[in-house]
Amino acid sequence: MRAKDVKEVIDALRPPDLSRITDTLRGTKPTAPPPAAAEDVCAVMLGQVQAMQRALKEDEELLVLCNAGVETLRVLEVFVPSPNVVVLTGIDTNRTVTRVVSHIESVQLVCKAVKVQPPAKPVRINFIVPKPKSE
Repeated sequence: MRAKDVKEVIDALRPPDLSRITDTLRGTKPTAPPPAAAEDVCAVMLGQVQAMQRALKEDEELLVLCNAGVETLRVLEVFVPSPNVVVLTGIDTNRTVTRVVSHIESVQLVCKAVKVQPPAKPVRINFIVPKPKSE
């Protein structure tokens, strides 16, 4: 494609009143989003993983992976000692029991539903959340 053809295609995609639109955008100041209620990130993440696990069929399990540094962990248990801290327990690539203790906003989980070959039984992730203190 020649430069002239490319310019014609780009010009055809450009709206006729582009300068007026850009002037309008330059003149407007973005408004701040309304203040949101404090979101419990930990509860949202755990809720999502639990919902994925509940939706599994009898011959499926949820494969949850967490990368922490050079380690890749298959998560088998999630413990939440506080609203901001999560302890993930599982096995690493060498089948060694491994724990990752992290701030919840630093955790990234990869979740996949996978079929389990008989006679193996599907593994379910264990969730441990402390009960709220009564006042």
